[in-house]
Amino acid sequence: MNTYTNEKTKRLSFIIIDISIITLSYFLAFYIRSETYVTRNWDSFFTVLPYIIIISTFFLFVYEVNPSRRKRVFDYIGSIFISTASITVTTMAASFFFRAFALPRSVILLSFIIAVVLLTLWKVVFFALKKSKPEKVLLIAEPHEKNKLTYQVIGTFASKVDVEYVNYHAPLPEIYNAIKRSETIVLGAKDTDEKKSKIIYSSFKNGKNLYLVPSFYDLLLSKSEITPFEDTMSLAIKPFGLTIDQQFMKRFFDLVVSVVAFPFLIPFFLIGMILIKIDDWKGSIFYTQKRLGKDNKEFNIIKFRTMVENAEGKTGPTMATDKDPRITKIGKFLRATRIDEIPQIINVLKGDMSIVGPRPERSFFIEKFKKELKSYEYRNSVKPGITGYAQIMGKYTTSVEDKLRFDLHYIRNYSVMFDILIILRTLLVIIDKDKSEGVKEQQPSSKLAHKRN
Repeated sequence: MNTYTNEKTKRLSFIIIDISIITLSYFLAFYIRSETYVTRNWDSFFTVLPYIIIISTFFLFVYEVNPSRRKRVFDYIGSIFISTASITVTTMAASFFFRAFALPRSVILLSFIIAVVLLTLWKVVFFALKKSKPEKVLLIAEPHEKNKLTYQVIGTFASKVDVEYVNYHAPLPEIYNAIKRSETIVLGAKDTDEKKSKIIYSSFKNGKNLYLVPSFYDLLLSKSEITPFEDTMSLAIKPFGLTIDQQFMKRFFDLVVSVVAFPFLIPFFLIGMILIKIDDWKGSIFYTQKRLGKDNKEFNIIKFRTMVENAEGKTGPTMATDKDPRITKIGKFLRATRIDEIPQIINVLKGDMSIVGPRPERSFFIEKFKKELKSYEYRNSVKPGITGYAQIMGKYTTSVEDKLRFDLHYIRNYSVMFDILIILRTLLVIIDKDKSEGVKEQQPSSKLAHKRN
């Protein structure tokens, strides 16, 4: 059995264990409060139990709670809390919908606390018992990618790793030998050629985990359709962007989500307005700025002001840094909690933006990035979003090129379900400090990091 199959089996085992723990938490909650409950309480619980399992499976998948090679135990705390909270709220709704009114709310809430504790303990035990032997990772990339990818691999893998680097231009026999003595292969971005294909085939032949940093060519081929010319297979490669029916569905989804969410966002509107006025009574509450939307159409984005007035008056267009003196004290809080982004719901209702999509950028930076990255122009083939795939997968220090890969992948693989997944995972972004900072200062221009939009 190859390592890829082992990984899938391991993930499935983790989900089964997590669901078992969540189910056990309900039995423990009933046991703790056993003197106050009767048979009909148990009957209601067993009526809802199948739905609890389905709900738990969904949210455990969405928030990636299962221990994988990608996270440290600390990273799971937020995932565990949000996933179990989501399970709890949805379970309450399910018990009402299926008329299981005898399922005590105290049991549901108590099971939430027990589940958070038990799931956290289980992750701690897993990492404590995990083998200490470093995983052998082979990095095959261009020399200029070596330091960046090595740093990212070490920081991403949950287990200890021993990274071996081989230049992409090294002889194939040398690369083949390195593949055989490694467990996982990471192949840097490279346009498809015969050598790249041979490296991929060798990795599969030897049963290795393979991670490929996609080039624009790779992203272009994704979601292509098979269109045979009689008995000759060909791939129909569609241009970047959404079809008419996809645009209609996305707009309908945006309107429904915006209208439903707006009443719940009013308290956050009030919080943002009050805090800004407490910090600076004479300053403006809202901040508008010209951004480019779909097909590079200009619009005014609306946000809560988080910087001093006229922040770019002397400097011109400048990216925010992680310790930017222009950001106010209240502004740091608003940015960290994403409250500053909430007024953009107005942009969504107006049709300038979508709930999910690439973040809108200024024309100054778009022209700058297009000179360095030719494929950057395809990013504006859809409406910009309040949140996006690049925001949940990257950090504010993520390079423009890496964020572009996430954005193009999103455009290529758009679906309503994908939007829902991104919206749900945005909750994790709010509690992740690394995702609420500006770019690191003194970063080389060749590796521009994307600012907080």
